[in-house]
Order: sequence, then structure tokens, then C-alpha cells
Amino acid sequence: MGVTSSGYRRGARAVAPLAIAIGALGVVFGYLARDAGLSREAAVVMSATTFAGSPQFAALTVFAAGGTIVAAIAAAAALATRFGAMSATAAPSLRGPLWKRVLLSQLVVDETWAVAQSGAHGFDRELLIGAGLTLYAVHVASTALGATVGNFVGRPETWGVDAMSPALFIVLTAPRLDSHRAWLTVTAVAAVTLAAIPFTAPGVPILVGIAITAAIAFLTPMNARGASRQ
Repeated sequence: MGVTSSGYRRGARAVAPLAIAIGALGVVFGYLARDAGLSREAAVVMSATTFAGSPQFAALTVFAAGGTIVAAIAAAAALATRFGAMSATAAPSLRGPLWKRVLLSQLVVDETWAVAQSGAHGFDRELLIGAGLTLYAVHVASTALGATVGNFVGRPETWGVDAMSPALFIVLTAPRLDSHRAWLTVTAVAAVTLAAIPFTAPGVPILVGIAITAAIAFLTPMNARGASRQ
């Protein structure tokens, strides 16, 4: 039991830096949801059932522009499709009856997956739960705060919120840089992505980076991947 409790605590500690950004964005979302015509209860329920910032803001943008509920849900679902692949990698570690595994899968988001996934040891269920429950509590509570008292954090950019998520992912990536292939991938993707920014439309550099990552994974033989760690 001690090891399990320790895993929960480590998961919570790992995402603690991001909780600041999640909280600020939650306050802003709660305020914008009320401004778009949603009730306080609807804003909180949306955060409680979605637990994903970008799909929520996408749905809210559609709704605020006069779009239908169906269109708003479709926009959110399109941005949330990546969580299906993440949940598939986590599924073997989510033990218990079906209803419990379904509930635990709701905690699989970008940040919690990065904390719980380890190439050497597989997916850590306790890290997922510790990280997921921490961010979920902050996410819902901050939305309720913003929907109740309004946006008191101002523009999220003034808090550096836009830089917090990339910074956290850099921290999460560092322990995985344990081979020549990993360093090659990170260096190549960073260089190409940065070079593409001045010459391409927003979002395209990210797609280029994904393509470079896929190409390296495809072109690197499995035996070379293992040997590069030696």
C-alpha cells in the first residue's frame, strides 16, 4: 500500500507546476462561458465532463458565434480524438471492472499521459490517478470560480500561461532522452519546426514536426533503437 500511495503522490507532484496554468485557464473559461450565455452550472458541468482545455474552448467559440450544439460538440470531439490513442496505450494498465476502467480513462489527457507513460516500465496506473485527480480538481474548481466571480486573472498571457505547458512538456521529455535516437529526434524536430514558423501558416510547423518524428520512427530499425541506449 505504501508503494501505491507513493505513486499517487508522485503523480500529483509531477503535474503541480501545470496546475497553475490549468487554474488560470479554468477561471478564464468559466468567465467566457457565462459571457457566451451559459449558466454557471452548465460551465461547471462542461468542465467536469470534458476535462480538456482545447476542446472546451473550441466548443465555446462555436457556441458563442451562434453555432448549434451539434457543431460545438463536433468541434470539441475533433480536437479530442488524440485521447483515444492515448487511452488505448493505457488500457492494459487500467485494471478492474469495466465501469472503473471507463472512469479512469477519463483522466488520460496530454499531461497525465506524459507523466504516466514510460517506455521502459509501461504505463503507471498510480501516476495517472495521482496526476489526473490533481488536474481534474483544479480544472473544475477554477471553472466554478471564474463562472461565479468573473475573470480576475486578466489575460492569461500576462501570467505566462501560454509558456507553461510547453515548459512542462520539456521537463517531462528530459528523462526520456536516454538514447542517441531520442536526442536526434528532439533536435531535428525542434530545428525544423522553428525554421518553418516564419514561412508557414499557424499550425503547419507542428504538423511538420509530427511528420519528422514519424519519419525517424519509420526509418530507424528496431535493433538500432535498442543499441542506441547502450
